[in-house]
Amino acid sequence: MASETILNQKKAEVKELAEKMKNAKLILLTEYRGINVTDDTQLRRDLRNVNATCKVIKNNITKRALEECAIEGLEDKLVGPTAIIMCDEDYLEPSKIIYKFSKDNEFYKIKGGVIDGKVMTTEEIITLAKLPSRETLLSMLAGALLSNISKVAVALNEVKKQKEEAGEKVAVNVVAEEKASVEEKVEETKKEETTEA
Repeated sequence: MASETILNQKKAEVKELAEKMKNAKLILLTEYRGINVTDDTQLRRDLRNVNATCKVIKNNITKRALEECAIEGLEDKLVGPTAIIMCDEDYLEPSKIIYKFSKDNEFYKIKGGVIDGKVMTTEEIITLAKLPSRETLLSMLAGALLSNISKVAVALNEVKKQKEEAGEKVAVNVVAEEKASVEEKVEETKKEETTEA
């Protein structure tokens, strides 16, 4: 009787974890050996700030939940103490937090994970975590756009100046031509008067 109760409890745990995995944009498997309580508490706080969770779940339960979600390729990562980091909203910020934490704590390792339904290796997750944040990328894009807009404005201003200068030259030429024409007519009139006299 007791074993049936335990079995049902484990089935419920698998089902609950599988449901969470199905909705998660990020599932990270990490090795957390040798982490002190203070660091672990800080890590969990940082993850909560980006709406991610960190739980230590038995490898057997995790393996069954992954099977229920039809996620393959992580079975060999479920060896030794494993923490599962999950987030339903974003995968970049929690990945960055875990990567930074793993750099500061030599025993903490990223084993692998799933991002938007795709199984990722440790190297792929680290590469992703090294990318600039969304806000940084947006500010870089805005800066590039503003720089280009400034260049276009300067170029348009130069074109305007050139047209104005060209317009002034045309006006000067027209005035000079008219003046020359008037002078010619004056000379012709003088010649005619001299001839008549």
